[in-house]
Amino acid sequence: MITKDPNEIKILRQGGKILATVLNMVASKVKPGVSAAELDELAETEIIKMGGKPSFKNYRSQVGDPAFPASLCVSRNNEVVHGVPGKDKILQDGDIVGLDLGVIYQGLYTDSAITVPVGNVSEKKLKLIEAAERSLEAGLSEVKPGKFTGDIGFAIESTTKKYNFQVVRELVGHGVGKAVHEEPEVPCFGKKGTGTKLVQGMVLAIEPMVNENGWKINFAPDNWTIVTEDGGWSAHREHTILVTEDGFEILT
Repeated sequence: MITKDPNEIKILRQGGKILATVLNMVASKVKPGVSAAELDELAETEIIKMGGKPSFKNYRSQVGDPAFPASLCVSRNNEVVHGVPGKDKILQDGDIVGLDLGVIYQGLYTDSAITVPVGNVSEKKLKLIEAAERSLEAGLSEVKPGKFTGDIGFAIESTTKKYNFQVVRELVGHGVGKAVHEEPEVPCFGKKGTGTKLVQGMVLAIEPMVNENGWKINFAPDNWTIVTEDGGWSAHREHTILVTEDGFEILT
């Protein structure tokens, strides 16, 4: 089990602060007519200016896979995660857009995501964003030593169901810190008292992905962007957190 020592935690706090600052800055620039490429360029420039490096750029899932071509994932409407931010992806009034960003600071990794409305958005789409936010809060409320990843997943899915939405089941939250993805997996569903037991010093990226219709997903033709199978819209929310002596600390 990967836990972080006090010095690593100090560095992760600093990296998380950079990430939170930049992600909030990027989110504030979301409006109709802005291109995803502009948001990506801003994210990369600001991370580097603050002494970090973008962790997603040139990331490969495994050897031989295509490298991710950008620093920021920009996932619009029916795109769940890992959206490639091309110049031709222009935000439109009524869209919702997921912004997922990772930072390397002094060799350690943090990860965070938020979904924001573009202009005037329908009530149902705003509820989708709210469901992702509230389900993350519910999952975090289960985090303390002695609890299990299944407790987190159960809380996330239970909250999502109250909104009549579905959590994605084929993608999961994860450990983070010394790499983009580490053990343990943290699914957005589960049974209480199952999965990996939480211990002090763990650093986790907890990330509800909430679909308005069914939970199934597919790859888009670019081999990176994940889309809903049925074309329904999706919202994503994520924080990197530290398991503390009696609860958790949000690092991002």
